[in-house]
Amino acid sequence: MNRLAVKKVKKKRKVRKFVLFTFIIALGLIGFGGYKFYQTYTAASKSYNDLGGREKSNLREEVVTISKDPVSILLMGIEDYSTEGVNGRTDSLMLITFNPKDERMKLLSIPRDTYVEIVGRGTMDKINHAHVFGGKEMTIDTVEKFLDIPVDYYAAVDFDAFIEIIDILGGITVNVPFDFEEKTMAPGSRWVQFYEGPMELNGEEALAFARMRKQDPKGDIGRAERQQEIIKAIVDKATSFNTITKIDDIAETIGNNIETNMRITEGLAFYKAYPNFSPSNIDQIKFESHSERMDGIVYEIADEESVEEVRQILKQHLELTDSDENVFANEALEE
Repeated sequence: MNRLAVKKVKKKRKVRKFVLFTFIIALGLIGFGGYKFYQTYTAASKSYNDLGGREKSNLREEVVTISKDPVSILLMGIEDYSTEGVNGRTDSLMLITFNPKDERMKLLSIPRDTYVEIVGRGTMDKINHAHVFGGKEMTIDTVEKFLDIPVDYYAAVDFDAFIEIIDILGGITVNVPFDFEEKTMAPGSRWVQFYEGPMELNGEEALAFARMRKQDPKGDIGRAERQQEIIKAIVDKATSFNTITKIDDIAETIGNNIETNMRITEGLAFYKAYPNFSPSNIDQIKFESHSERMDGIVYEIADEESVEEVRQILKQHLELTDSDENVFANEALEE
């Protein structure tokens, strides 16, 4: 293999894992409830991974299910290009809560450089390094510690799934915040000019739109906002587009590129219970932070008061009870 070929392979690995899509959206909101083919079910089932029998969060007294209980879902995108497929860094993290009573979702983006305690190591570091040290389990534990809430489900979404599903949907429309130019991924990379205002994007263009960071005056914060914009655009397209003839393609993409501890039966139950869920039911929340250089490394330092406000919003949406608070207290004592 020549140097050019090796360079292209490395560049492709660099962006292979990227999270911008939820298992709920892919499985439920795109009309998965209408599928009736065993082959499709089998294809999508390949995505299931319960992380060695993790039935519930340690911060829960009882098991919860998405079709009837308030739940949380952690979305992870993993950069494993530099580790040849072994525990890389999380490229992005999003926390979603869903409450069946108000039928609303809260969507929180966690900047990848956020300075937090890495649970299991007792050290402070960027939150995206938790996956390097302990994979999905340590990432989940670290997010639970940071936000002081249980993480019930997780979904790790492959870069290929992001592109493929958007293309299956026929593209999405996003609101571009300002003019900029960004390159799509190799092979076959090209420059795309993004213009302020509504813009239709295919899968590769949407990925470039989501990943751009250096040109954004807000840095990681701006990128997180664009990622949230894309999720809402996907939901909007999925809920307004008849995808019944595309279910097999979507299921195959899910099975090959998405890993989650949510069973297909749970996704089906969610769809049947909330068939009219729409993007207007998604509330975007965030905490304030600022960049700070320590020992030559730039971290995102979260404002504690702002984080505490977000914690309370999430706890209220999850309807955490006094008994749940006791579980949290016991966990803290054990540490």
